[in-house]
Amino acid sequence: MSVTALPETSLTVNPNPAYKGETVTLTCSVGSDSGWSYTWYKDNTKKVVTLSGRHTTTGATFTISRAADSDQGLYWCQGEIQSRSISSIISDPVTITVNERPVAVLTLQPNWPQIFRGETVTLRCDIQGGEEIEYAFYNSGKSVYTKTEPEYRISPAMNGLYTCEGLQKRNGLKHSQTSNAIQLTVLDKPQAVLSVSPQWLNPGDSVTLSCGVKELSTGWRFFWYRTVPYTAGFLSLSDWSYSVEPLSGSGTSEDSYTLIPAGPSHTGGYVCRAGRGDPVYDTLYSEPQFFWSGDPQPSLSLKTRPNRTQHFTSKSLSLSCEEKRNSTGWRLKRYREKAVESECVSNWGSGAGSTCTIRSTRKKDSGVYWCESGSGEYSNAVNITVDDGTLILESPPYPITEGDSVTLSCSNRYQETNSNPKVDFYKDGVLIRNETTGEMTIPAVSKSDEGFYKCKSNEGESPESWVTVRGSVVSIFLLPRLLCSLLVMSPFLLVSIVLTVKCCRARGLCSTAKSLQYELRSDDVIEQTESSV
Repeated sequence: MSVTALPETSLTVNPNPAYKGETVTLTCSVGSDSGWSYTWYKDNTKKVVTLSGRHTTTGATFTISRAADSDQGLYWCQGEIQSRSISSIISDPVTITVNERPVAVLTLQPNWPQIFRGETVTLRCDIQGGEEIEYAFYNSGKSVYTKTEPEYRISPAMNGLYTCEGLQKRNGLKHSQTSNAIQLTVLDKPQAVLSVSPQWLNPGDSVTLSCGVKELSTGWRFFWYRTVPYTAGFLSLSDWSYSVEPLSGSGTSEDSYTLIPAGPSHTGGYVCRAGRGDPVYDTLYSEPQFFWSGDPQPSLSLKTRPNRTQHFTSKSLSLSCEEKRNSTGWRLKRYREKAVESECVSNWGSGAGSTCTIRSTRKKDSGVYWCESGSGEYSNAVNITVDDGTLILESPPYPITEGDSVTLSCSNRYQETNSNPKVDFYKDGVLIRNETTGEMTIPAVSKSDEGFYKCKSNEGESPESWVTVRGSVVSIFLLPRLLCSLLVMSPFLLVSIVLTVKCCRARGLCSTAKSLQYELRSDDVIEQTESSV
């Protein structure tokens, strides 16, 4: 009688190792015969697997749903045909391992606190482990991008709550934990903000331009421009009020730019903007900011009638652009309420030739006025105050030269002559004079007299006006006469002066500061003098 060998049993597990939460399927098979039922063992041959709510058996399969640490261990299986009293050999053991899913970490690049409309950002999903996986990105739980690369480039950036996770390439099943979430809030395109200091120019001053972005944001590089008359095809402001010329080609990492020293050719308007990222994302241009000089310029000057800085409401005011050279296409402009206005005739006055007349002044006519030529030259500027009060201070609209005499008058709207002439004059808020004539005269002004002045009486109080004092200069017309006199009286003294100037210049000791009103051309005079000697 022959003995039949017991059939062999094989056990397979998929997947193994498994991640927590995954479904694990164990499959037991005995040869090719049918009719087998199966018994499942864990950790030893005497312990039968206890079925729970997560464990089910169907035919030759044993399923573990939502695998947990407690499901780890050694598993066996054995087949049996009860009707024939046949059992198979117990299978070889298989160890099931349950691991934590790899952590997915989502980061934003660049990691700026503020993202603006039109910028490009990249989301990067980093997952531990070297298995071949795909990276899936989600916006508010909805799949938006799945690739083998761990980066998702969003251009332009879009609002959303973004997460990522890894997927197994072989079956698309979840491989990693879901990442941290990144809330992306995209703001409107920002505008740069420019400030200028000082805004009124003294000869030899340095002027600092400072640029920032309204929103608290980082990573910017700053670009600087000067405004020029609008030209089609050039970089221009959005309202086409000006075109712009760059001051620096590659911009600066610093948020300030200094003109050292600023001179008459630098007066005018400036804008800035900021850029960051790759490709570079630019903010909107800033609003134009200006710095002016009160000194009359060589080619173009602004004259006001009445010739003062303060004016009553409902009065006439004339402003004239007087050209001294071949400056063409002059335009009268004014700056008020943080905006530039031009076109006197259509906006705020009537024109005749080079004169603009405001026939009935209003408080909103207060502002800085200047003339601008077609080639971008600027005249002197006048800071005009229009007030509806009873008193105004009559002060010169131009800088006063040291040593000159100046008279400040307190004018009453309702009286041609002051019936109550007692007037108090203040400088920088401090009472400095009591006058009974309604006027205050400084016979020889000095730099210490520069400041804000106002007048006050029983009738009311005037606005303040700034009085500028310039250092004394030698007129171009006086120097040749002086030198001619020296030539006649003492040629040797004149030669000594010429040699002293030459030596001084060679050592770099001579000041090159120039008045904006008078330009001293000593080179020409000295050369002429040397020829004469």
